[in-house]
Amino acid sequence: MLFRRQPKHEIEKKRNQRLLATIYETKASWDHAKETERAVYEANVSSELQDRAHLQEQKYLYLYRIARRYHVHGQLNQGIVSR
Repeated sequence: MLFRRQPKHEIEKKRNQRLLATIYETKASWDHAKETERAVYEANVSSELQDRAHLQEQKYLYLYRIARRYHVHGQLNQGIVSR
């Protein structure tokens, strides 16, 4: 009882939920970094802001590739659906 294993599908379900949550958080962070870069663009964007936005983009794409490998599907983004 104390050391009973969880079924494999429950473990995969939890992993998929954590992965999707991380992807959504990273996407929001990337969008924020892009908006900050755009807002400061007129005032000579520092390379640090560009690097930060690029890093967030690379994190998002990495997590996206992992999700594709595990065949994880999330919610549809309404901004994309309406276009």
